[in-house]
Order: sequence, then structure tokens, then C-alpha cells
Amino acid sequence: MSFNFGLDRVQEAMVLALMLIFFVGVFYSDIGLFYKIVVSVLVFSIILLVGVANQAIKQKDDTQF
Repeated sequence: MSFNFGLDRVQEAMVLALMLIFFVGVFYSDIGLFYKIVVSVLVFSIILLVGVANQAIKQKDDTQF
């Protein structure tokens, strides 16, 4: 299973674990809707930033032959 972020298997497993923990934590917690939205934005921004950073590193490595 690949998200086409260019992540290796360990990074994909960590992202999947983060998403599972997020869903369990948000849906079974007794916090307000605002805090659930804030946590959602933080988690998905972390996932997006990991993908972008990994692509940037791979692109930098590809240009330095």
C-alpha cells in the first residue's frame, strides 16, 4: 500500500500508525469539537509535511550526481 509520497516502508508504517492513533483518540475522547478539529489539522499537516520533506530530500539527492 503506497500513498505515492515516496516514503519507504518504515515511514509508511509510522504514518499509518499515526492515523490509527488519531482516529481512535479523537473519536473515543470526550473533548470539544474545536479541539478535535485542531488535532485533526495538526495530524494531517504533519503527514503532509513528512511527504513533502521526503520528496524534497529525494529530489535533492537525484540532482547531485
